[in-house]
Amino acid sequence: MFWTYGGGFQEGTSATFNASAIVAQSVVRGTPIVYVNFNYRLGPLGFPQGQEAANKKALNLALHDQIAALTWVQENIGAFGGDKTKVTVFGESAGAIMTAVQLLTPSFSRFARAAIFESGSAATALTFHAQHRQIDWNNFVAGVPGCAGLSETENTFGCLQSVNTTAIFDGLIIAQNEAPEEFPWSPTIDGEGGFMPELPSLLFAKGTFAKIPFISGTNLDEGTLFIPPATDYTAEVIMNGIIANFSPPAVPFVSMGQLENAVTHLLDLYPDIPALGSPFNTGNDTFGLSPGYKRISALFGDVSFQSQRRLWIQTASNAGVKTFSYLFTQPQPTNPAFLGVSHGSEIAFVYGAPPNATASAIALSTTMIDYWVSFATSLDPNDGKGSSRPTWEQYTPNNQVLIQLNGDNTTIIPDNYRKEGIDFMNSMPLTFHHRRSL
Repeated sequence: MFWTYGGGFQEGTSATFNASAIVAQSVVRGTPIVYVNFNYRLGPLGFPQGQEAANKKALNLALHDQIAALTWVQENIGAFGGDKTKVTVFGESAGAIMTAVQLLTPSFSRFARAAIFESGSAATALTFHAQHRQIDWNNFVAGVPGCAGLSETENTFGCLQSVNTTAIFDGLIIAQNEAPEEFPWSPTIDGEGGFMPELPSLLFAKGTFAKIPFISGTNLDEGTLFIPPATDYTAEVIMNGIIANFSPPAVPFVSMGQLENAVTHLLDLYPDIPALGSPFNTGNDTFGLSPGYKRISALFGDVSFQSQRRLWIQTASNAGVKTFSYLFTQPQPTNPAFLGVSHGSEIAFVYGAPPNATASAIALSTTMIDYWVSFATSLDPNDGKGSSRPTWEQYTPNNQVLIQLNGDNTTIIPDNYRKEGIDFMNSMPLTFHHRRSL
């Protein structure tokens, strides 16, 4: 089992890659498991932007690091008791996004036979050509002592390779403070032969992706963590915010007029009724916040996570891929009430350390571990080993279901929540699945 984990594309700036990785072994339910973690470059070192990086074919270096690590696994994992033919790649949030981008390359199946995606799909990241973020690269170089004079040239790489880590961090801090968007360092459209030759939704439509089994799931309230709670979210603020997040549109496919019309209809599908907003299942309680907070949280969570998970798994299952899906709904009493079951809430459960050790939480954690390990070892979460747990039905074109992961009610449910709104988003993925700013 091969593990990749992500908590943000720009949070780290490791300047080197440790190809030896970190390997741990354990026996779970009588089955030997080998876990591999590794270093990969993040921030401007992992995702350099701008014309120079494009000219040097130095885009998406973090993804190259992942391939280097997976190559190492194929060549060496046998020495650690692992089986190179039974590799599962596994990531959460940015880790899931990066791993999903890897699957846009059909030949990725030579590195792994399965994948697990927790709260992230290939189109969740902000997708641009590298030249769009030239300003971010210029700001970064301008903040690096000794390289500032080269910031607006196409001759920066040599200088950056000569400075120390402290200088790199100085540049990163300045670049982040001046960035016109929150996440400038993320996967980039890199053209023919690259990891992301064009927008992921176009590749999905062509069937251009690795056909390996996977689990893909989301949490109940994916949007709340990303919405500042102090803002007054009027309908005008929400509409302007959505349009700003998708401007410029994904030209030449979507015009500004099409975007504006689509957003107007989207707001009709997500009315200003707190009982319909996120955190879900909390009635008309607005937690002392703007009533529009729940509305925009629902919208953001569905655009960025829920609709993309549904489109991805439906596309893959329609292509004959063996897939399983989940919705994590376990209450999170350690969260502020306005966050609900927020992005990242499932992580502690997968690792056997739920934040509140109630009987319900401990039972769910055990169940999730058994599902995950069962899938990694047998390509099916229902191997009959470990804890007694409900059968997790496969997601197919004729059985579009997911498992609700809840310590008091783990059960199969139809994948039809907020169907009208999510169907509208998925009917025009070029409009709603490729955010342009944040």
